[in-house]
Amino acid sequence: MFAKTLEVGSYYTDAHMSVIDPAKQAAFQAASDAPTKLAQAVSKAADTYRVQGSRAAAACVYSLLAAAAKAGAWSGRMPTFQGTYVQNWTLSGVAMAYLKVRQSGVGTREQDAAIQRWFSVMATQVRAYFDAGAPNPGSDAWNNHIYWAGLAVAAEGIADDDAKAFRWGMDMYKRGVDSIQPDGSLVAEMYRAQMALHYHLYALGPLILLAELGEANGLDVYAEDKGAIHRLVKFCVAGLDDPSLLEKRTGVKQVVTLPYGGSDIGWAVPYVRRFPDPHLSSLIAKATSVRYTSWGGAPPE
Repeated sequence: MFAKTLEVGSYYTDAHMSVIDPAKQAAFQAASDAPTKLAQAVSKAADTYRVQGSRAAAACVYSLLAAAAKAGAWSGRMPTFQGTYVQNWTLSGVAMAYLKVRQSGVGTREQDAAIQRWFSVMATQVRAYFDAGAPNPGSDAWNNHIYWAGLAVAAEGIADDDAKAFRWGMDMYKRGVDSIQPDGSLVAEMYRAQMALHYHLYALGPLILLAELGEANGLDVYAEDKGAIHRLVKFCVAGLDDPSLLEKRTGVKQVVTLPYGGSDIGWAVPYVRRFPDPHLSSLIAKATSVRYTSWGGAPPE
């Protein structure tokens, strides 16, 4: 089940990375099945612990993560950029889930130490990849992927009590909000043609989760860059209400799957707790789910 690296490739076929090849997507899903299932199982068990107080569920989280840590699962330098993305999403999902159970008293000192070392190794790989791309503003170090990297590394930093890692993650939040245009859009995500709405939402999710981690650790993150994140929220909500707004900007009809699910709207759960908005709450109520594996299952309380 566990391997050091992943041989996975992209499933998009066009320059905008917006048209999916079903066969390539199926191959990607098969190749990334193991880390995906681990993150799903860990996040589900962590949420069961949070909701029901089940010590057995918390123990399940520890057991799964300790086994992966012992094997050094997916902690190597990935041979493809898509492999690094999966490594990144896996780390963000399992680290956020771990934070939900680490105060349960269920895990042993040895388990905590092993899991935290494993997180640190994966985070080092993620940081190295995106730091290498940072000098190129057109690279994936300047789009939604870097926000997911920020979430993964910030969560690892909290789990490992690593202030430098946490700061790196929060710096990626700043990179994101500094990229928000006056109208609330993101240039890199607008480039994604028929997937522009999807990728604006996919960028917003980790940014909100990063803001929540920052706020929980004493930082006034939502105020960064004069509250730019609120412009992105308004832009995304307008797109959810009327995808044709992005069609007019991109020149192509947006790919929309209704009803909206966790990756589309789950970020709004913590957001509306801080910034009440009846309309946004109504969108949450219509969603099929607010859970998303790559941020650890249920959005943070």
